[in-house]
Amino acid sequence: MNIASSPLEAAQARTFDDGDHFDVLIVGAGISGIDAAYHLQQDHPDRSFAMIERQAEFGGTWRTHRYPGIRSDSDLHTFGFSWKPWKKKAIAEAQLILDYLDQAMEEQDLHRRVRYGHEVVSADWSSDDARWTLHLRRLADGADLRVTCNFLWMCQGYYEHREGYTPRWPGMDDFKGEILHPQTWPEDQDLEGKKVVVIGSGATAATLIPAIAGKCAKAVMLQRSPTWFAPRPTHDEFQATLASLGLPDDQYHDIMRRKVLKMQEDIIRRSFEEPEALGEELLGAARAYLGPDYPLERDFRPSYRPWRQRLALIPDGDMFQAIRRGEAEVVTAKIERFEADGIRLDDGRLLEADVIVTATGFNLLPLGGVRFAVDGEGVSLPEQWLNRGIMITGLPNLAWTFGYLRTSWTMRADLVAAFVSRLLRHMDEKGVRSVTPTLREEDRQMEPRPWIDPENFNAGYIMRGHALMPRQGDRGPWVNSQDYYEERESLPAADLEDGTLVYR
Repeated sequence: MNIASSPLEAAQARTFDDGDHFDVLIVGAGISGIDAAYHLQQDHPDRSFAMIERQAEFGGTWRTHRYPGIRSDSDLHTFGFSWKPWKKKAIAEAQLILDYLDQAMEEQDLHRRVRYGHEVVSADWSSDDARWTLHLRRLADGADLRVTCNFLWMCQGYYEHREGYTPRWPGMDDFKGEILHPQTWPEDQDLEGKKVVVIGSGATAATLIPAIAGKCAKAVMLQRSPTWFAPRPTHDEFQATLASLGLPDDQYHDIMRRKVLKMQEDIIRRSFEEPEALGEELLGAARAYLGPDYPLERDFRPSYRPWRQRLALIPDGDMFQAIRRGEAEVVTAKIERFEADGIRLDDGRLLEADVIVTATGFNLLPLGGVRFAVDGEGVSLPEQWLNRGIMITGLPNLAWTFGYLRTSWTMRADLVAAFVSRLLRHMDEKGVRSVTPTLREEDRQMEPRPWIDPENFNAGYIMRGHALMPRQGDRGPWVNSQDYYEERESLPAADLEDGTLVYR
């Protein structure tokens, strides 16, 4: 008899049987899916549920990305779960995060809930049966399966995990070296003695550069335009003092969360109210690492206000330190074309390279690319409306966990989980089988707006993906505010009988 040596190995051996039925199916076993499963198990212990995960292991984005130095760019006291205190350093590497997720799942007995290696191809809703039928593909053998559920909870993230976004530049086929994307990093990749150019200036590039600097012959970050960076010390005196007091883990975790959230709230507020002053402070922090003679205006002053795109965190200014030591370089220029030996810039320079890394972002993939149909009719997501940024018109008994872009992702995952749990309880109390977000009469003339307001947040992957996503409106509950400090009050108090949720 084959005995699994761990809860994960036991879970990897499980599969669905054709025709299985569950009260709730959760798609995704990353941060969002694990959080949803915890809340569902705590608040609705009598409901049957399972988690569907395409990859062979839990962790989502922390499994997908394996490039050198991969780490969080959010504070783990807020990125971690509210129900499991984070006890280690605030900015953590991927393996520490995966270990934490493994412990969380084991403590809550969630490993047994996951079915790995299953891809959701399509989902069909039957109003007569009040249930979803999911068409799954089991990746191990290609088998097609049908499973059903009363409620579908999409927690699969927001981008295509199988490949990242790489623009096409002239001459790419002429380059004789390697072109890599961080999202599909080869595990045996050797950069020793090689000239490496990383195209991009976001959090991924800011992580890669210090991780490879000093280990390769040359590390260059090539950016078309600058990004705002926020160096932050990894040693937190407040945290050290708090840790020495011997508080219970939950109290320590709660205080650290509150401290980090207050700091984030102040920075976000200032990014709207006094962006120039905040920008000067960020440049001043960079100057402290790079020295007075570095051309900061050229390489580190973006054209947009802080936090209109993601503010990239640099622990202990490690990227700046690598630049000052001469192990790394920033080049701000546009790409003319690729050539055999590197990249020709628009100013005529040739940037020599053996390896080019395209840290150029994600391909947005709403709801995992699943094809949805209701009573045989296909549902076009871009024609639908977001209700509280959680539910979608035209899709009954479905919730979508999409976290925050500024505050840690998990803070919204928690709020969404609490909302869904309350909604399920409300449906039980009403004795209804389905709920569908629906425009009220007074909402039908709303002007459709992009799911994320570009004036609020305009990162490249957001702008590229607007046409794929459901819309938001100009009034509640059709506004997708992406504001934790507003939603932490509004979502728990949301009126489930406001006329926008139609029960049957």
